[in-house]
Amino acid sequence: MADWTVIRTYALPLGAAILAGFVVWTLMLWLFRRTQGRDYRRARIVRVVSLPLAFFLPLLFLEMALGATPLDGKALQVMQRLLHVGVVACLTWLLVRAVAAGERAILRNHPIEMADNLAARRVQTQTRVLSRVLMGVIVLFGVATVLLAFPQARQVGKTLLASAGIVGLVAGIAARPVFGNLIAGLQIALTQPIRLDDVVIVEGEWGRIEEIGSSYVVVRIWDERRMVVPLSWFIENPFQNWTRRSADLLGTAFLWLDYRTPVAAVRAELERICRESPLWDGRVCVTQVTEASEHAIQVRLLVSARNSGDAFDLRCIVRERMIDFLMREHPAALPRLRAEMAQPAGVPQPARGGGPADIRSPGAEDGAPG
Repeated sequence: MADWTVIRTYALPLGAAILAGFVVWTLMLWLFRRTQGRDYRRARIVRVVSLPLAFFLPLLFLEMALGATPLDGKALQVMQRLLHVGVVACLTWLLVRAVAAGERAILRNHPIEMADNLAARRVQTQTRVLSRVLMGVIVLFGVATVLLAFPQARQVGKTLLASAGIVGLVAGIAARPVFGNLIAGLQIALTQPIRLDDVVIVEGEWGRIEEIGSSYVVVRIWDERRMVVPLSWFIENPFQNWTRRSADLLGTAFLWLDYRTPVAAVRAELERICRESPLWDGRVCVTQVTEASEHAIQVRLLVSARNSGDAFDLRCIVRERMIDFLMREHPAALPRLRAEMAQPAGVPQPARGGGPADIRSPGAEDGAPG
């Protein structure tokens, strides 16, 4: 015949814990499903915490109930450690989800899909990098907490520490890229040499910062390629950032033209082209002759735009319309190659002055009398 007193000492605490855990599990899953698809703040918070709590609270109840039973010895220790691992894992999961939810909330409040998005890009860059670092720290502490619950793991740690000489050196060398990228990520988050959606020139390639991860940066090249660059590269190497302070940019179009070019007409035509183009931001519209060679002159058409994409398109428009204007209105302004035809044999050549004495420069340095 069963000893109901002994059974009751196990059944009451464990049964109560199982029943309470089942109720909590059912309630949390119901709340999670109910808030799916809803986008107000309370629903987002419930969605974040309900799923981890659906597993965390029943495991916590069971761990507390085991302490109330007369069970002891190795069996109790094994069960408590397993439940402890589950509780720590659920708690780590909850904290990671909370950090991710905070990141999404900040990104939602600072969208970069706008014209003047400098402040939003700064906030988004800091948020993404710091949240990745914080998630890594949370996971690291969770794993450490689980390992500390097992005496065997603590003994392994002591053994490793005892022989930490060469092992520490090798581990330090092997982990140098990891820690280097981690420190570089913190530097980028704080000093912000680059931000999301910044226009940069990296290794001679023009592109935009598409993603800043925990160890690398993804640059979207203008032709839709992706360049993956380690975070530490942006700390150790020079690069161009065209949107560091603002997205405003100057663009140039160079034309080689003939010496007979009417520069005033070119200047007036550039101003007309800029006024008619919606890409021009109204700041700079300058025509300058920047160089003169033995064959032609170089004319620089300098214009301004709100961002690098508009600047590139505006440069192309200015170049195309200016060439069309010159071909239509001033064809003599287009560059041409001049050549001198040789005289036929037997034709007398025109006189070119006296002999060598007549073409020498004045010899004041000769000491000749004046």
